[in-house]
Amino acid sequence: MSTQKGPISQFLEKNYLHFNAAALVDAAKGYETHLLDGGKMLISLGGAMSTAELGISLAEMIRQDKVQFISCTGANLEEDVMNLVAHSHYKRVPNYRDLTPEQERELLDQHYNRVTDTCIPEEEAFRRLQKHLEDVWHSAEEKGERYFPHEFLYQVVNSGVLEQYYEIDPKNSWIVAAAEKNLPIVCPGWEDSTTGNIFAANVIKGKLQASTVKSGIEYMIYLSEWYRANSGGKGVGFFQVAGGISGDFPICVVPMMYQDLEWEDVPFWAYFCQISDSTTSYGSYSGAVPNEKITWGKLDIDTPKFVVESDATIVVPLIFSYVLGH
Repeated sequence: MSTQKGPISQFLEKNYLHFNAAALVDAAKGYETHLLDGGKMLISLGGAMSTAELGISLAEMIRQDKVQFISCTGANLEEDVMNLVAHSHYKRVPNYRDLTPEQERELLDQHYNRVTDTCIPEEEAFRRLQKHLEDVWHSAEEKGERYFPHEFLYQVVNSGVLEQYYEIDPKNSWIVAAAEKNLPIVCPGWEDSTTGNIFAANVIKGKLQASTVKSGIEYMIYLSEWYRANSGGKGVGFFQVAGGISGDFPICVVPMMYQDLEWEDVPFWAYFCQISDSTTSYGSYSGAVPNEKITWGKLDIDTPKFVVESDATIVVPLIFSYVLGH
């Protein structure tokens, strides 16, 4: 057991010895080793991890250079900022399993959108952000400029206009940490998020042009350029939180480069870990075991591979704490 690490890490090493618990520690040690050997790490965020307040640990990972690239859903991109500006207005519903359809409708009528046991306050969260995002969208369009969804959000955060609304310590916001570092992000499928819907509504109303926000294809090009520049040496690892598009989109960049672009010497992902409670299945992306990814040209035979079949809201902060030495 390491004497250099703090009590959380020591607890994990002492108690997490078998099954998913052991896989958690193995994955954390593999992550740490990959970084110590000079490798870089991409983290993909599915699910509602921002609403689960992953920012408390992820922001510190970003500040300490334990992650070099993030792929996330539009929901995770925006919901970290929503928690930052409207935290006191969130409503917790511990008995969410017992709600009737009528009670769910009452939440809607009160402008609360439920994510498991947590309701996001529509007026305070969405609308506080909406005005400032619309300002930067319009400003870019007037100048003939185009940006990615995350770049527009960075502009809003870095401008300081949201500070009047801050309701948590900004050090617990991963978007604030990422914006300060200008951390590279891809946000595939951003259109299905609330802010994506707001942008689409502006386009339908004729107030904005769809081309003002850069597309998913441009995100893939952006990622391929980053991967080419950063996959030398120990290479880039892939730490996947939950499944879906935030994981599938970035991991495909490797086979795209050597199969479709026919580029030679494209390194495979150098580490792989998936945290998921998806049922193991060869018919789904989220439930596929890592070895299946060998057949798709994503991982190699000797790539360190880890799967922790458990709730990411429990597992990921523990792994991050271990990597941070807590």
